Amino acid sequence: MRDVLRTNDRVELSLAMALLKDGNVEHVVMDGHISVLGGTIGMFPRRLMVLDEDYEEARDILIAAEILDSIDGETR
Repeated sequence: MRDVLRTNDRVELSLAMALLKDGNVEHVVMDGHISVLGGTIGMFPRRLMVLDEDYEEARDILIAAEILDSIDGETR
């Protein structure tokens, strides 16, 4: 599995999850519990993970939605 997105923004994460679901890309969120323990300091971002074989498709979906930057794959 690879992380396609790391974020502390719950709205952005929710949107990304909905877009991947619509695109039939299996995904899972990691570090949700530790992120809650960290509070609002933003020390532990949540990771949106996809299967290795779905990584490029997931990345393309998130770039098209302008969640990821097309140049370096970082969040905007």
